[in-house]
Amino acid sequence: MNSFELNKILGALLGAVFVIFSISLLSDTIFNAPAPETPGYAIEVAESEGAGEAGESAAPESILPLLAAADATKGEAIFKRCQACHTVEDGGANKVGPNLWEIVDRPVASHEGFSYSAGMKEFAEGGSTHWTYENLDHFLTNPKGLVSGTAMAFAGLKKIEDRADLIAFLRQHAATPAALPEAGAEGAAEE
Repeated sequence: MNSFELNKILGALLGAVFVIFSISLLSDTIFNAPAPETPGYAIEVAESEGAGEAGESAAPESILPLLAAADATKGEAIFKRCQACHTVEDGGANKVGPNLWEIVDRPVASHEGFSYSAGMKEFAEGGSTHWTYENLDHFLTNPKGLVSGTAMAFAGLKKIEDRADLIAFLRQHAATPAALPEAGAEGAAEE
């Protein structure tokens, strides 16, 4: 290879580097994005007057009237979200969460062979607290809201009909399903 050929190759490489460098400088000038004074995003939330006060005082709707008409078949479909962590078969294995056989009216944190979180053990009050329909409803609405320190990472079910259907499904998975609350029991439970 003679020197003329070598000069052409080196000239082409230097020309390509010059073009790339020029385009880089030009694009930095055109698309300049200055750094913000404070990093992050400002999130503005519009609040209506009195909305915070009304939201705090409103008690969650009671699930007791819906349990008699709840659809366990729909509850089974909802339970598919829970199957990654729980089983409902009699003698079923514990997974990330305990087996839920006979969960309705069972003492909280009482399933043998499962290591409960400290928050759940504290909520159980030594076995005196049971998974009543109301406790299950509140726990399924917001697990961390009812049991501070629970290891359950589920965000909760916001629709009351979904919770009623799921509880009806869980109620069926027992040797003797727990009795449904009577219509008059709702007023007594609130008192």
